[in-house]
Amino acid sequence: MKSGFVAIVGKPNAGKSTLINSLLGKKIAITTHKAQTTRNAILGILNNPDYQIVYIDTPGIHNPNTHLGNYMNKEAYNQAYGADVIYYIVDGNSGLRNDDKEILEKVFEYDVPVFLLVNKIDEINQDKLIERLAYASNNFNFKEIIPISALNKDNLDDLLKTTLNYLNDSVKYYPDDVLTPNSLEFQISEIIREKIILNTEQEVPHLTAVKIDTLKQTDSRITIEASIIVNKDSHKGIIIGKAGSMLKKINGSASREIKKITGKKVFLSLYVRVEDDWLNKDKKLFELGYFLEK
Repeated sequence: MKSGFVAIVGKPNAGKSTLINSLLGKKIAITTHKAQTTRNAILGILNNPDYQIVYIDTPGIHNPNTHLGNYMNKEAYNQAYGADVIYYIVDGNSGLRNDDKEILEKVFEYDVPVFLLVNKIDEINQDKLIERLAYASNNFNFKEIIPISALNKDNLDDLLKTTLNYLNDSVKYYPDDVLTPNSLEFQISEIIREKIILNTEQEVPHLTAVKIDTLKQTDSRITIEASIIVNKDSHKGIIIGKAGSMLKKINGSASREIKKITGKKVFLSLYVRVEDDWLNKDKKLFELGYFLEK
């Protein structure tokens, strides 16, 4: 058998999380239309009698203006450094730009095969796609250049076959029944955060975090208490909504999804609290699971 680690790297909103979900055939990473949705590395395992691929969905690399943003960039680069293959995914609508060059200069230093995945080919015409592919081929040293649609799963079979040619390990890293090693607490906090992102607008999602305070399970039910951390009082009001309507909406949609992944009756209690400028407080970031390196 063959095995290895594949890191999915790129700028925000390129389609990294959609890609890992499509490759696995199940949702393990939250996806929204808003940039910087992914904050931590998320691992997903594709098991087959002939191979095991550990995919790593990384945060979008961007120009950070907070300590959290710095953490997200470091997390992406650190995960890419340990991979056997790197997928660099780019939105086909925009193609490779100057800021991609800066990222790729670092990624190519890791001395592992780097694939360019030109995503969202369902949204661009053939002439524009050919132009994007030719530019990448003429200006960068990618091992493979593959046009895909992560959403529609176009060319993902070819991507898998090509990837296997570059994997040389034969070690099974995880049992066959493990889809992701990320903890249940982490998965639940991400689900809640996704529902906040999908239901609130403007800057609120980027200034919000979720912390699981307690989680208790029996064979038939799961009881969760979680805190939603916001940056200011006005954001607290938006999350709660008129007469608690927004918080109730977030709770309901999160509970339904948690029930899908656990198969249990869900009792979810959400509390909103203000932590001024938490995005720039290293101690608070550490408490929320963002482990910054000095």
